[in-house]
Amino acid sequence: MVVPSLNERERRVLEAVIETYVQTAQPAGSRSLAQKFGLGVSPATIRNTMSDLEEKGFLYHPHASAGRVPTDVAYRVYVDSLIPVRPPGASERKKLSAQIGSGSGGSAVEAILRRAAQSLGVITQELGIALGPRLDNSLLERVELIRLSSERLLVALTLSAGSVRTIFVDVHGEIADAAISEVTRVLNERLGGLTMRAIRASLGDRLRDIGPTREASDLLNVFIDEGEQLFDSAMDLNTDTVLLGQASVLAEQPEFASADNMRKLVALTETREKLGELLLRRSEAGGVSITIGNEHNDPKLASFTVVTSSYHAGPLTGVIGVIGPTRMPYDKVISLVTHASELVTDLLKENSRNHG
Repeated sequence: MVVPSLNERERRVLEAVIETYVQTAQPAGSRSLAQKFGLGVSPATIRNTMSDLEEKGFLYHPHASAGRVPTDVAYRVYVDSLIPVRPPGASERKKLSAQIGSGSGGSAVEAILRRAAQSLGVITQELGIALGPRLDNSLLERVELIRLSSERLLVALTLSAGSVRTIFVDVHGEIADAAISEVTRVLNERLGGLTMRAIRASLGDRLRDIGPTREASDLLNVFIDEGEQLFDSAMDLNTDTVLLGQASVLAEQPEFASADNMRKLVALTETREKLGELLLRRSEAGGVSITIGNEHNDPKLASFTVVTSSYHAGPLTGVIGVIGPTRMPYDKVISLVTHASELVTDLLKENSRNHG
């Protein structure tokens, strides 16, 4: 899409309209802009400039209001070229650090991301979101086989940065403890330190010709025959990898006063698979990503802006951010999301060292 160029006056008026609308959720009028922003021109000149901006597709008239509201294109120009993104204030940095870095519950990685999504949502007054790390490049640190019954084992996979995945393995007949211990040793010797992608691609070859006892060999054959499918199930992207903050924070915003918009919000939080796909694409792209309203391919997201930033810890990578209405304090949100991703990166690296 080709965005029309703006002269200096148009840029200043557009910025004033956006800032007014973000703060008040009310259409901006020329007289209030003249009083508040000291643009150095009369309300009539501002009104003419707003008309020009409307013709160019940056503003529109809602209903019969005399004021103007920014379009998605206006927000895009604002984000890309008008706002200076500064680091968060000291109090916000301190609050984020305290909330993300403390507490417990769930695996280490999931707990950090859940706290990050919650705290980002509260501080920005948007819906905090996080995508758990893609695990294909995660290193397998340890395998544990745990007997659940005479014919079922639990396989616990401890991955880099402390992430844990579990799978169930069905066996025929009871397996002796010694055989379970022997297979556990073999799995750790042959698979430990490899990425999950490498394990799935070469599992059978790595486990053949080992020559354990007959009983251990029977159990090992289960991994040789079914291992690729088992490890695939452990790595699947599912709804558990998409973590959300409190939607109630977002529901307090004026955009969600109508029942229709509230239904859109509820529908959005219930389609975690779609959110997972959206966030996964951002994880692959890396860096800060901002998608505004109709820039989304999904019409369900046409009323929303999604701001994310990627986090990294060795081979682990994912994204954290917020979803909110297109009327958003972009400078504040972008700086907080970026800072949160840096905190998460630092915490995951520290967690990885502790598990090393």
